[in-house]
Amino acid sequence: EYEVVRDAQDNCITVCNMENFDPLGIHTGDSIVVAPSQTLSNAEYMKLRSVAIKVARHLGIVGECNIQYALNPDSEEYCIIEVNARLSRSSALASKATGYPLAYVAAKLALGETLPHIRNSVTKTTTACFEPSLDYVVVKFPRWDLNKFRNVSAGLGSSMKSVGEVMSIGRNFQEAMQKAIRMAAPGVLGFQPQPEGSSSAFCSNEAIDAELREPSDRRIFALAAAFARGDSVESVFEATKINPWFLSKLQLIQQVRVKLANHNEASLPSPLLLFAKQQGFSDLQIAKAISSTEASVRELRLASDIVPVVKQIDTLAAEFPAQTNYLYMTYNGTESDGHARPEDEVGLPATVVLGCGAYRIGSSVEFDWCAVSCSRTLRAIGHRAIMINYNPETVSTDYDECSTLYFEEISLERILDIYAHERATGVIVSVGGQVPNNLALPLEHNGVHVHGTSPSNLDKAEDRNKFSTILDQIGVDQPEWAELSTVALAKAFCTRVGYPCLIRPSYVLSGAAMKVVFSDSDLERFLAVACEVSPDHPVVISKFVEGAKEIEVDAVARDGIILNYAIAEHVENAGVHSGDATLVLPAQKLFVETARRVKRISRQIAKALSITGPFNIQLLAKDNDVKVIEANVRASRTFPFVSKTLKVDFIELATKVMVGAHVQPAPISLLDIDYVGIKAPMFSFTRLVGADPVLGVEMASTGEVASFGEDKYDAILTSMLSSGFKIPKRNVFLCLGPHSAKIEFMESAAALSAFGLELFCTEGTYKFYLDHGLPVKLLHKPSDRKQPNVDDYLAEGKIDLVVNVRDSQASEHSMTDGYLIRRKAVDYSVCLLTDIKLATMLVTSVVRGRPPSIKAWDQYGA
Repeated sequence: EYEVVRDAQDNCITVCNMENFDPLGIHTGDSIVVAPSQTLSNAEYMKLRSVAIKVARHLGIVGECNIQYALNPDSEEYCIIEVNARLSRSSALASKATGYPLAYVAAKLALGETLPHIRNSVTKTTTACFEPSLDYVVVKFPRWDLNKFRNVSAGLGSSMKSVGEVMSIGRNFQEAMQKAIRMAAPGVLGFQPQPEGSSSAFCSNEAIDAELREPSDRRIFALAAAFARGDSVESVFEATKINPWFLSKLQLIQQVRVKLANHNEASLPSPLLLFAKQQGFSDLQIAKAISSTEASVRELRLASDIVPVVKQIDTLAAEFPAQTNYLYMTYNGTESDGHARPEDEVGLPATVVLGCGAYRIGSSVEFDWCAVSCSRTLRAIGHRAIMINYNPETVSTDYDECSTLYFEEISLERILDIYAHERATGVIVSVGGQVPNNLALPLEHNGVHVHGTSPSNLDKAEDRNKFSTILDQIGVDQPEWAELSTVALAKAFCTRVGYPCLIRPSYVLSGAAMKVVFSDSDLERFLAVACEVSPDHPVVISKFVEGAKEIEVDAVARDGIILNYAIAEHVENAGVHSGDATLVLPAQKLFVETARRVKRISRQIAKALSITGPFNIQLLAKDNDVKVIEANVRASRTFPFVSKTLKVDFIELATKVMVGAHVQPAPISLLDIDYVGIKAPMFSFTRLVGADPVLGVEMASTGEVASFGEDKYDAILTSMLSSGFKIPKRNVFLCLGPHSAKIEFMESAAALSAFGLELFCTEGTYKFYLDHGLPVKLLHKPSDRKQPNVDDYLAEGKIDLVVNVRDSQASEHSMTDGYLIRRKAVDYSVCLLTDIKLATMLVTSVVRGRPPSIKAWDQYGA
């Protein structure tokens, strides 16, 4: 791929060229990408560059474009795959990889400026009319979350499946590659075979061979396993067609790992330790190889004066003097680049902010918003904000959003290196999601000051046993639960508290992480197939409260006293993951007594954990009986939505509190707000072939929208339209499994009919509504093989909307009619609703017949 920039005066340059590690056939979004290209000859590079410039000139591009090629590795034959005459995903990567601000330059060019007249915003000395030089290697590595979905194919092909990506910077390919693997999958040590029992481990040689031939999201670990069993570069090349240059570098990493394993801590020579660090090995990775500990390897390394140097990304490979704040660390250098601080930052306290890392299901741009808001607040109150993050899709990795940017791993080793180098005064771990939050205790044990709630109190909230004990001490109710180590004990607990129960395994075999079970047979089947139960790997089982409303509290406290809070409710009943739920703020259907109890519980928990900073509590309410599900003593994914709806930046308040700045409490009166905000999820089921598009206790959404309205019906209609919903014009198809769902939807079905829409139903739903006098028509289920059949109607585009509510006790593993209908609806782009509460609320808003109100955000509450 080449990124080309051209202005109206026909000045034209190529900013960056990138090479896919995987051969043609895997979508570039699912491929490992290396910049600059490593395997092109000079003739090939120049030929493709000149073609890229010719194409941009021929098409009359003014601004930026991306051109993708397929190149025959055995000749100079090439094809142009496509030209994107816009900023693309690759453009964002190219901008971060080179430090050349493509979007900024493209905007200037669109406004009529020319390249020679635009300043290079990194160097401040040269113009934008130059091609960046790179004295480092960048690796982009995708992040997949396919194990969150049942029945989904893990194979990689021409349709993109990754939900996020990371970017690493090193002075050689091996260093950058190992960094990237760790960034994409925290918990993985680097390029090496995964331990037995891991979801990325291979149980046989046949499994490794199959993975090499037919790539999936586990391919990189199959390559590691192949080299570990002694495969040659040639044999791996024959199976994968990955360029031998890349394979030889990966083989070198494996050879270094074998050499390390021949030593222990006492016998490890310094030259080998340094060489391993230069090949991208982490302290923990080396420790595992030599049967030592991370702390011991760190001590050994520091005693041998083996420390990383800091290098800057200056776009010109140090050809001209440049002072930039865009930095990375490497062991392939002799000295650090001098980084002079602006005069107005000299002497200011330095605070490290840990970013969100790779986007994944459950942690996305919401946490980046929190990190950026935190960084801006720190700078505004007189701190140097040092950002550590490695996601090229984020705003926090824009070098002008912080005082100093480290494009580096969010790991204990690297944070300690940066903390020492920058002489920082503290670290903020609570704005980047779970990955940085998990580092609070290890950082404190290594002498790092953690701003905000003390790490020991963070641990009390994270540890289920400790948190449960605190709730008992302060008299706060929670669903009954137990940690059990045998199937017999699990059965006995479920029988005592009564089904349904929620199972959370600690050791997962098939990727199924949580499940609601309704009977002994359900429980036995799940524990036999999905997870191992033993004293080493207990399961946590809690009573599942059916029909309960889920409530979320987002708040900021100082020394255990709440300064500001927001109470939101889920449209869907408990049982749908909070990240997949439709959220309403201010809550519209809460009893006054329930709201009072929620506030009291929030105050009690904040005080018990002595919280200073942001926190989130999830609760269940049924008939004014309120129980706590969990507390997250960090910013939650709803903080941006709450801040924008209430027009109070909760992160700004939390940041000031955490670093001890003065704040004036300004609690919001939720009753005075005369509009409603709704957050609705976005899903990617169309790309995940075979996945069941039904909501449950595991999060599946890959994005979200927020909308505002005069009331909740106005807001829900806007939010659903924003997330791709189309208002039905001709008909609606109903397939409602549980009897309770048929009763609950009856009024809505009648309203849809009165609105002029035809109602099609499967047999059970058809008989029920026909008996109640509704004009319904029968469509047979896919398995009935009778006409008229819903299968054909969906395929022929004859249905506008499918409402399919699954019986919660239906089998998840068989190809049920419900699954086939849901999957078919998604595959043919027919709107699908699977929750009865959301469906009834949406029908009410549709049949009102009012268009959604459209106002600028700042007009609400004005």
